[in-house]
Amino acid sequence: MNAANVLFVMVASILVFFMTPGLALFYGGLSEKKNVVNTFMSVYFICGVAVIMWIIVGYSLSFSGNVWGLFGNLHWAMFHHVNIFALTATKIPTGLYSMFQMMFAIITPALFIGAVVGRARPWFIVAFVIFWSLLVYYPLVHMVWGGGILGKLGTLDFAGGTVVHINAGVTALVLSWMVGPRLQRHDDQPANLGLVLIGTSILWLGWYGFNAGSALAIDNVAVQAMLTTTVATAVAMVAWQLLEVSFTGKVSLVGTCTGTVCGLVAITPAAGYVTISGAVMIGLGASICSYLFVTYAKPRLHLDDTLDAFGCHGVSGIWGSIATGLFATSQVNSQVTDNGLLYGGGMHQFLVQIVATLATMVFTGVMCWLIIKGLRLVMPVRVSAREEAVGLDITQHGERIMAR
Repeated sequence: MNAANVLFVMVASILVFFMTPGLALFYGGLSEKKNVVNTFMSVYFICGVAVIMWIIVGYSLSFSGNVWGLFGNLHWAMFHHVNIFALTATKIPTGLYSMFQMMFAIITPALFIGAVVGRARPWFIVAFVIFWSLLVYYPLVHMVWGGGILGKLGTLDFAGGTVVHINAGVTALVLSWMVGPRLQRHDDQPANLGLVLIGTSILWLGWYGFNAGSALAIDNVAVQAMLTTTVATAVAMVAWQLLEVSFTGKVSLVGTCTGTVCGLVAITPAAGYVTISGAVMIGLGASICSYLFVTYAKPRLHLDDTLDAFGCHGVSGIWGSIATGLFATSQVNSQVTDNGLLYGGGMHQFLVQIVATLATMVFTGVMCWLIIKGLRLVMPVRVSAREEAVGLDITQHGERIMAR
């Protein structure tokens, strides 16, 4: 056992867990005043459900066996037959590696909640998260990181561009489309900008555990991931501010925080594979792509993604995954066998990243459509018009944050 690596991954796991309440604050601050508590609850309940599911079947379906290259088996269900003290390649216990991956299983479904806050029934969200975890998240973990088809294809995904962000973003897109738009959008101002800033700061802090922690060791790759995460995020933040000034003449706090998150999202798949220069380009591209989508494409598509979960995580995640095929280099990480297109590696890795990105989008989109169709047969999806008008803080939870 490497004590330094063990401590490092323990701290990283705590940071990733901290991201979920940070996301609750971020989304709660962005939501309408009548739905703040509902938004908090819709994100935070996942901390309990996701942990239980991961222990029962999640870890096994992700990392045990290999069925058709798509998902694992149930040999390790309830952690039976798992030696949690067996050491991994970086000399940390298997139980700790599972704990680190468990944190990803919590934050990922929390990301798409922002697409339908204020209009989806709480019990529908609970049921959807359960079935989505079983049929979408665990299979994608296996396909990319658990020995499945995308990993064998050569997909580079350092910390979750496909598994986490494209997955959550496309899920948000399908949910927005199938649940339908809000009936009333008169009060579309953020409830609390202070919460938005606090939540963004917690996410940025937690993202170091997300990205640097994915090295699973204290080494040069972890240092590089921490540097690239910081640089890409800073560039994306400033780029969004410059875009706002150019198009509107003003800089907003919400835009600044959104640009920050877009940079964090985009660098995630590439963090341990790219140089500082690559991180600059990835952060810049993230804000350009997401800003143009949110500002111009989204209104024309009549898409009511309430808190821009797809515009932020989906669009920036897609850019980051593809950009990994442009900027990845073995100079940073020896696991890169084919350099990116702009680092002399030719088209191979670039095409692999495109295929993996498209495969993730199609798989997630189809499975989410099927899950929602199935749940509609047994439960209502939307709250009533009256409940939506009054707000879910009162109608669903019977409580409201009084201090505004």
